[in-house]
Amino acid sequence: MSTDTSITVQRTIDASSQDLFDVLSNPQRHPELDGSGFVVSDEKTDRITGTGQVFRMNMTGDHMGGDYQTDNTVTGYDKNHLLAWQTAPADTDPPGWEWVWQLEAQGSDSTAVTLTYDWSKVTDQDLLAKIHFPLVSESALQDSLGNLASAVSG
Repeated sequence: MSTDTSITVQRTIDASSQDLFDVLSNPQRHPELDGSGFVVSDEKTDRITGTGQVFRMNMTGDHMGGDYQTDNTVTGYDKNHLLAWQTAPADTDPPGWEWVWQLEAQGSDSTAVTLTYDWSKVTDQDLLAKIHFPLVSESALQDSLGNLASAVSG
């Protein structure tokens, strides 16, 4: 579902919320989850264990002129239930867009996974004029859910 400032997709995955969270909280696994093709690799980051933590990713995309890095500040953390972060160009404060993964167990071996890409907190008018949100499409988010399902079963 798409609004003017966010896109949310959902899928039920045949895996426990614990197994899914184990993949999501490991930045080294993020390149295999990414449906946008922007995430290249993790920059030697530890497992995500709480809010306030920052993990750095190596990225690529024409929208940034090629290769670049992002710092991702964890804004939501509830083990096996929620993981969220705001993304920013490396060594800068997050301008307001956020990725939110929500996991809701549907028994021991099935989980409803909701992924939201939200740019409603972006208030910098120059940035809004420069970046044409959404940078990531709804289909790319659906691909990320499919990639997560594959990653956890592999």
